[in-house]
Amino acid sequence: MVVAEASSKGFAVARGKLRLSGRHRRQPKGQIVALVKKGSRRIVVDGVTYRWRIRHKPTYCQANGWNPLTFAVEDATVPGTALVVRTDRTHPGNWFGLPTKPVLPADVVQAIRTALARGWTPYISGTPFHLEISSASKVGGGSAPADGLSA
Repeated sequence: MVVAEASSKGFAVARGKLRLSGRHRRQPKGQIVALVKKGSRRIVVDGVTYRWRIRHKPTYCQANGWNPLTFAVEDATVPGTALVVRTDRTHPGNWFGLPTKPVLPADVVQAIRTALARGWTPYISGTPFHLEISSASKVGGGSAPADGLSA
């Protein structure tokens, strides 16, 4: 039961807890928010099964070509820290028909291996691990790492 109090301005103020429902509800500390299963693809890297997903609908900035395409990866069995990979490609759903290149499973495998080598722990919960893919080494110039990825 919620008891209402009279405030100085004549409005009724409810005492008690505000109950939020749906997406506005706060997540308890320690609860893990997992990758959406719908639209995700499974991939096996070195005997471990992961799920990866590209957002089908681009964000406003991706649709304008301002931000690049990103994809997320997580362990398929034990959800923990997600890997967020930022590519150098435009989203295929951009509004201006900018040229794009698809993300292949080989790209995902390379990103997972690089992230694991750089300290990504998919079994432990925590903030997302961010990895950026650069194309400087793929083209044959620049000072990017030899594998074409940077953290």
